Amino acid sequence: MTVAPPRSPTRGSVQGAGWALFALALGGFTIGTTEFATMGLLPQIGADLQASDPVVGHAITAYAVGVVVGAPLLTVAAARMSRRRLLLLLMGSYTVANVLSAAAPSIEWLVAGRFLAGLPHGAFFGVGAAVGSAVAGPGRRGRAVAMMMTGLTVANVVGVPISTAVGQAFGWRVAFVLIGVLGGITLLGLWRFVPEQGPVESSVRQELGALANGPLWVAFVGGAVGFGGLFAVYTYVAPTVTRVAGMGESSVPWVLAVMGVGMTVGTLLGGRLADRSVVGTVLGGFVSTGLSLVLFALTATSPLGAVAGLFLLGVTSQVLGLAMQTRLMDLSPRAQSLGAALCHSALNVGNAGGAFVGGLVIAGGWGYVAPAWAGLGLTVVGLAVVLVSLRTPRPAPARTV
Repeated sequence: MTVAPPRSPTRGSVQGAGWALFALALGGFTIGTTEFATMGLLPQIGADLQASDPVVGHAITAYAVGVVVGAPLLTVAAARMSRRRLLLLLMGSYTVANVLSAAAPSIEWLVAGRFLAGLPHGAFFGVGAAVGSAVAGPGRRGRAVAMMMTGLTVANVVGVPISTAVGQAFGWRVAFVLIGVLGGITLLGLWRFVPEQGPVESSVRQELGALANGPLWVAFVGGAVGFGGLFAVYTYVAPTVTRVAGMGESSVPWVLAVMGVGMTVGTLLGGRLADRSVVGTVLGGFVSTGLSLVLFALTATSPLGAVAGLFLLGVTSQVLGLAMQTRLMDLSPRAQSLGAALCHSALNVGNAGGAFVGGLVIAGGWGYVAPAWAGLGLTVVGLAVVLVSLRTPRPAPARTV
């Protein structure tokens, strides 16, 4: 009997996988846009809802807390659900929450709406990475995950500046409605192009048991604290560049775009560096992020200095973020979906903590440069915790009988 050689993927199957990955990337773009849109519209939201910048910053903190809570809980609770159905449910909830945010009559309602919007965030990325890997096929896992992260990165270059410009021109509520429309388009793409995926062959006990190791959680805490250095500055970037650097309000979208380009460069650079040494890139990311914060604090009064500092902060923070994500995944090999979700939890703990600390120093009368120095403190503490995690012995792998 003659055995036929393996068939190459057909044009249709390759195109189908490409469209599915594009739909997932569009989801990443939508989530990335709304996650950071509030930061660019801080003054407009505060003026409309009669709240100070630090108080409006609580809406950013609430979103981050939603991610931290929702990422592990939703991922574990829906472990047996169809992956396609779960993606549709998560993006549908995300879309509704953003529309509710647009209709918020007070800052308290906006904070509640941002918390609800944050709940599906981490779970979407964790499940999307697994689905993307499946539709891409063997040997294409990296490409699938990269597609989703590209959507998130492009959001910082295109989505956030556009939403900021729209919010400045037509009101911040219109910007959130626009994000809701993006969510609806993403829903159509997921429904049309993502194939049905069965539930993951796992259990809640198995996934949670795989996370019972000290180094993972020590590294998680280090990353969460360290990421706060970026968000202490990024949260208040709009009032900082206008009130400290003396730039016009119309320049804020362009500043955000420049920072987004820096994040894109950092993602590409971080991937190459992490391939050589994950731990070395983590440590280098912490040190370079701290230096970027110092540079920004010293040059923020100059438009050129402020923009250059933010660009470098975008580069270094993404090098750190990519390396920390790889590190956390390395420490949770038996719970990949939940480990991926925890990466976003750590990032958003930093988001919440950085926004809160930055708001505290501003409310204390230290000015809009002070968050950079506070962020430096968070980065140094995060680095110290990660150094401890490197010295903590990993548990022995489970024996196979």
